[in-house]
Amino acid sequence: MRHLVAILILSAAPAFAETAPELGALNPDEMSLKSFVERAERGESGMVLCSMGYGLTKEGQHEAARTLFQTCAEDGYTGAMTWMGQLDNNGLGGEYNPDAAAEWDRRAAELGDPVGKFNYGIALMRGHGVSQDDALGRQLIDEAAQDGLKIARRLQGAGYDLEEITPDADNWKYAPAF
Repeated sequence: MRHLVAILILSAAPAFAETAPELGALNPDEMSLKSFVERAERGESGMVLCSMGYGLTKEGQHEAARTLFQTCAEDGYTGAMTWMGQLDNNGLGGEYNPDAAAEWDRRAAELGDPVGKFNYGIALMRGHGVSQDDALGRQLIDEAAQDGLKIARRLQGAGYDLEEITPDADNWKYAPAF
């Protein structure tokens, strides 16, 4: 009886093999970072996919992270917008672009994201990537603090002294260009 079962299984194997291409990938690479980037390149987004950009950034794979974050940001994920701002503001995976960074943070702020409010508020106070508007910048910092963002409360407590939150190594970036 065992031999009969083995013969039946072996004789059916070619039939299954012939239909496999019609079924697509039988064992897809669905949980690797590479697969998430490929999905973003196809225009897919979602919370899990968007969160993978963080791991890519921490690994130094900034171009791949940018692919994920840009797709997610364009689909309205505010966390991805603030990450795009961070990448643009530091020239990671693309050119250093303070204008684009400020725009991403503005979009996130307008959608109510506390980090977006904080980042855009700082950009406004500095006039970095956007026209300087200290009053509006402080207002956004206050909103972020009210939303519970600890760094915003820290900046308030320091009397809005931007030195409180900016490493000395970044001072060149925020100096007036004239």
